[in-house]
Order: sequence, then C-alpha cells, then structure tokens
Amino acid sequence: MQNRQRVVVIGGGITGLTAAYYLQKAAREQQLSLDVTLIEAAPRLGGKIQTVVKDGFVIERGPDSFLERKTSASRLAKEVGMDGNLVNNTAGKSYVLVHNKLHPMPGGSIMGIPTQIGPFVTTGLFSPVGKLRAAADFILPKSKEKNDQSLGDFFRRRLGDEVVENLIEPLLSGIYAGDIDQLSLMSTFPQFYQVEQKYRSLILGMKKATPPSPKVKEESGTKKSKGIFLTFKSGLQSFVDAIEGHLDNGSVLKGTKVERIEKQNDGRYQLDLNNKETIEADAVIVTVPHHAAMNMFSNPTYFQEFKSMPATSVATVAMAFDESAIKQEIDGTGFVVSRNSDYTITACTWTHKKWPHSTPKGKVLLRCYVGRAGDEAVVELSDEEITKIVLEDLNKTMNITASPDFVIVSRWRDSMPQYTVGHKQRVSSLKQRLENDLPGIITAGSSYDGLGLPDCIDQGEDAVEKVLNYLKSRKFASLTK
Repeated sequence: MQNRQRVVVIGGGITGLTAAYYLQKAAREQQLSLDVTLIEAAPRLGGKIQTVVKDGFVIERGPDSFLERKTSASRLAKEVGMDGNLVNNTAGKSYVLVHNKLHPMPGGSIMGIPTQIGPFVTTGLFSPVGKLRAAADFILPKSKEKNDQSLGDFFRRRLGDEVVENLIEPLLSGIYAGDIDQLSLMSTFPQFYQVEQKYRSLILGMKKATPPSPKVKEESGTKKSKGIFLTFKSGLQSFVDAIEGHLDNGSVLKGTKVERIEKQNDGRYQLDLNNKETIEADAVIVTVPHHAAMNMFSNPTYFQEFKSMPATSVATVAMAFDESAIKQEIDGTGFVVSRNSDYTITACTWTHKKWPHSTPKGKVLLRCYVGRAGDEAVVELSDEEITKIVLEDLNKTMNITASPDFVIVSRWRDSMPQYTVGHKQRVSSLKQRLENDLPGIITAGSSYDGLGLPDCIDQGEDAVEKVLNYLKSRKFASLTK
C-alpha cells in the first residue's frame, strides 16, 4: 500500500469528470498503483451542464451543444457508450436583430467575417459607407506583431465599427458574454490573427482557410447543409451521468468542499475538507473556477493576477408554448441581438426548430438569454419579472398570443470568466509558478484555456498527461534515492 499513489481531482464539472475518467482508464490499462478521487462541493456532478426533461421537452439550463469539429467531446462520448445518442442541429437561417429588425445572417460569414461578396453587398445590416469601410480589408496591410490585443481593436481595424457592432460583436460577445473591447484576441480567437498574418486580408484568408460545409442526404435524395453542432437526444446531463457511471465505485465525493491545500515536507499534499476530514495526495488537479481555487492555497500570490479577473452573470429563460400561440412564424433557428437595439435579451434560440428532438409535436420551445458584461442586473430579478421582460422583447419580432405552458429560468452567477487582454500570459505565469513551487498541482477548466465543452475536455486530458508524467518522475526519483 505504501507504493500506491493518489490523485485528487477537485471539481466535478466536465473538466474534472474528464480528468477522473481518463486517469482511472490509464491506471487500468497501464496497471498503475494509482487511486483517483473526485471531490465536488455540490450534491451533483456536471457543473453548468443541467438538463430538465418535462412533459416531453428536453431543456438545457446551461450549455446546449458543442462544435462537432472539436472532436474530444465526441471521442469521450464514444468512450462511455453515448456516441449513438449524438444528433446534429438543423442548419436553418439565423438572424441578427438590429434597430428592431431581423436581418438574415449574410451567407458565407464565419463568426461575422464575410467570405462571400454577394450576400455581404446585399445585406441590410450595414450602410453603404459601412460596406465600403469593410472592403478596406482587401488593401490594408497586416497588423504589426503583438503579444495580445482586444477583439474589438483587431476587428475594428480590419472591418470598421459598423460591421463590428452589427455583426461581429453580437456573435462573439454572445459566446463569452463579454465586452469585445476588453476580451483577449489571443485567448479567444487566435486563429483570426494567424489568418491575417498569413494572408494579410482577413476576408480572403478566411475564405481560403475555411473548408466547405458538409452535406447530408435527406430521404428524398436531395442534399442540405449539416449543422455544425452536436448534442445528445437525451440531453447533455445524460452525458455527465454516463461518465459518472464509468468511474470506479467509491471514487466520487459529492457535497464535499476542499477548504485548504498544503504541501507537506515529503512533497505530498494534504487536503482539508469541510467535513473536518483530510486526504493526502501525490498530485492534485484543480478544475474549479479561479475565484474558488485561489481560496484553497495559503499563499495568495499564485493567483494574484486572477483576483481582478472579471466573471459575468447570465441567465437562460426557456419557455414552452402550444404552437397555436405563435401567430407570426419565422423561417429560422434563432437570432442574436446587437447592442444598438433596445432589448434586454441578448439572443433567442427557436429550440424546436434547431433541435427538433427537444420538443413534442405541436409545441414550441424558445430559449432566450439575458445578462452580459455591464448589463447583469436583470439576472437578479424574480422569475416573473424576467419572464415579463423576455416576452415583451420577443413580441417586438413575433406575435405571441398566449402565456407559456411553463417557464424555466436558470441563473448562472459569475459563471462566464472574462479572458481580458493579457490572459494567456497570466495563465502561463500561474502554471509556471505552480510547477516551480507546488509540483503536482495542475489547474484546468473554464477559467484558463477555453469555455466550451470540448475545450474543457481537452484541458482535462492535458492535465491527466501532466499528472501521469509527474507521478512517473516522482516514483523514479524515490526509487533512485
């Protein structure tokens, strides 16, 4: 027993679940004398992944899908027997709401960057002056090399204010619930900078770098574009449950909080829990948000630069209706809202169209989003007040003639960490200090290297690799003494 090693994973969101799963898999396949314990403060695993199944509806409280091209999520789904449950979204029209009018997303735009001239020239999203300014991208030189800059600075230079405010900002800030004039380019979309450096023109570069959309055959034999997102027919919570079901019996502690991590004289770590118990570990993977992680260490200087890292509060509002309640049918799957519009909602998904499996026949499911950087007060209102505001906003573009069958409001306070300019350097500095002073302590999760499910899964896998390498070096060092 003295030769066994232990790894503790703190945080049972998708990052921690991934780390625990792949650590235990490595222990089995490589016949390692390794015990893995996953500790989660909440009474359930999954973090922001929560699914409500009600009256035939499948409703996501948090994230609703992930990008198919980021393959780590699909690979993990196959590992736990969930790959047969995956389904693509329906690739329908999407819109941008500007000045009380829904404008179709210009064809060929990649995260708001045009790759086809025709749709961009004919769209009503921009004035003629705004279109001419965007066309300057074809002749502007590439920017000078920088360590980092804000998304806003980068795109305003390439395409002008109008394109940024009416198209790029609603799309990109919707992903991070942030202010694009504060968000870091190199920590969010470094590929845009790389394209500009390689091709000079962002528009021409994105056109060359973007593969054609995949096609799927319908039963009639005709073809249509396949959606680029994936989810599970039974909801993302079923994915969490499947991963948990593959973890070793007795290896998960729920409703238990780690209050302190202390390095011992022998190089191992002691974890003090809120139930007055302690656990010793050879290595620790910390996947909780940065503001929770910094309170676990006696030396606050490790996370000094993260103390001022902002995190935005958001809420999702899911509303179910009978289809007869919606008198104005819209051909599409949803819209995002420009800051130039007098709306509280930041986006709306017509979930019954985007994810047909989620909604019973004859019903409608709308999922709206409120809250973003600088506009978070709405999240603290009552469910009734939020519902009233959302319905008033929706009725500016739709004609809803009846009250919802039911409403589910989900609040996520301080849930969206903001990768402000310089974030990549701060993360690198933190990890280097931990490696020097606290070897075997690994940080991972949405506060550091990506918010999406595949990004968090990637971080979990990377943390496993680092921990296994560390444990091997530690074991080798003990054998050679």
